[in-house]
Amino acid sequence: MNHIKLLFFATIRDRAGTKSLEIDIPADLTILGLKEKLSTDYPDLKDSLKSVLITINREYAFDEAIVPPSAEIALFPPVSGG
Repeated sequence: MNHIKLLFFATIRDRAGTKSLEIDIPADLTILGLKEKLSTDYPDLKDSLKSVLITINREYAFDEAIVPPSAEIALFPPVSGG
């Protein structure tokens, strides 16, 4: 098991009801697997996770990336601007 820290920002923070969580995840879990786990464990996040931007240790990550041990994972809603 890997212990990781999750950071939530903007509307995702509101839906999570907290700014951060520390959880244990299986070794070799991908970002896609993490999103599936969060959707199950925190149903209020399910819709947000479809279009969330994710970083691992402050670098953008895609669904196939494997979450390393002791990672800091940040979840951001999509940004729009003009």
